[in-house]
Amino acid sequence: MSVSTPPQFDLVLSGGTVLDPASGRNERCDVAIAGERIAAIGSGLAGQAKQVIDTSGSTVVPGLVEGHSHVFQDVSKVGAPADEAHLRRGVVAVADAGTAGASTFDAFRQLVVEGNALRVVNFLNVSVLGLIDFRFGELLNPDTLVVDDALAVAEQNPDVVRGFKIRLSEDVVGPHGESLLKRSIALAEQAGLPLMVHIGETEEPLPVVLEHLRPGDIVAHCYTGKPHGILDGDAVLAEVMAARERGVLFDSAHGKSNLSFEVARRAIANGFLPDVLSSDTSARNWRGPVFDLVTSIAKLVALGAPLAECIRRATVAPARVLGLDREGYGRLTVGGRADVTVLTETSEVVLPDAAGNVITAARLEPTTVIHNGALVETVPWRGGVSA
Repeated sequence: MSVSTPPQFDLVLSGGTVLDPASGRNERCDVAIAGERIAAIGSGLAGQAKQVIDTSGSTVVPGLVEGHSHVFQDVSKVGAPADEAHLRRGVVAVADAGTAGASTFDAFRQLVVEGNALRVVNFLNVSVLGLIDFRFGELLNPDTLVVDDALAVAEQNPDVVRGFKIRLSEDVVGPHGESLLKRSIALAEQAGLPLMVHIGETEEPLPVVLEHLRPGDIVAHCYTGKPHGILDGDAVLAEVMAARERGVLFDSAHGKSNLSFEVARRAIANGFLPDVLSSDTSARNWRGPVFDLVTSIAKLVALGAPLAECIRRATVAPARVLGLDREGYGRLTVGGRADVTVLTETSEVVLPDAAGNVITAARLEPTTVIHNGALVETVPWRGGVSA
């Protein structure tokens, strides 16, 4: 009498194209999961599983990592719900970009970091006030940049604070932009952390801002159509290229008002892809024009960016910037975290940029999301008009 062999795996994703930029894998194969870990990656694994999901025709990627969002819900008017807006749309880790300041960080930690299933880190706003309401610039009073407070929060919360954030728009900093930038750089230098700098509607031209930035610092909204962007006509500014060469990073950060299809198209044609591909999701845009990170990926693919490079910039690249690679995020590795997003190309849709210009793109849908080895209940896409 033969004895049946019990299944080795809890779940197998079968027959999809596994795309893992961290390892260079880009091939059709199976991904097997046991408990909270990836147990095997290869062919013919489905017969050894308790549950099989057919992912044929889809792309199997590491759980997405969102490098720039605003998820301080119920405290900040710009905060979107983290699990609803991100985890249930394929994102397993997210960085909040400056919504909390030192005076609101304790609430951020309790409500957002500890109150959601996905992994949350942040860039602490250099203003103690944080970004409570877009209508009121948090640095119009320069005294709200309290170095000792910011340093204390960063030192006491290294598991969450991964850098600092300053918004350099004139309505935020008034006439003090360059002096506040210098103070923020000094703060970040003292803490040994990067500074994320919001550009768009800045008083100073971008080359002036870039002169102050260090390797590892991040320019957010690199495809903005607002004044003082990265382009000179059809070409990327020489100062932008020089800054990248010395290690300054550039973040796409779509946002409600900071993605221009025309700027992105020209920059991509010049070979200038963002170092981090992010959505800049907030309560102002998660129902459009941003929707979610996978839609931001689809937009850049439609503008000429290779899918594999977009996935790199939404998985392993932000994981490294945020120090989350040390926790296993951003990659598919046997023995590693079982965080997986399955992307399926659906019908073509008309998608807007921040100014209301539109393109037709093949929409990506996170048809299966796995977090810590468990299936996540996804939610349908929140917008779009069929082409």
